[in-house]
Amino acid sequence: MSDAPIIARKTPYRVDVAEGKSYFWCACGRSQNQPFCDGSHKGTGLVPVKYTAESDKKVFFCGCKHTGKAPLCDGTHSGLPD
Repeated sequence: MSDAPIIARKTPYRVDVAEGKSYFWCACGRSQNQPFCDGSHKGTGLVPVKYTAESDKKVFFCGCKHTGKAPLCDGTHSGLPD
């Protein structure tokens, strides 16, 4: 398996997070539970990224898996080829 991430989708995932709760963002794009890890990364060389919410709020988890601010969207998806 390759260690290059698969684009899960070219838009972010809007998620309501709870203060103090930890979330594990899928970095490989293979999870069936996007944007969160389900263990599908095994053998890829990629690992999930832990995100702990500082407050109750909406966040935008990256869907393209190419963000420079993992696990959150930084708009990189808008420059990816179709």
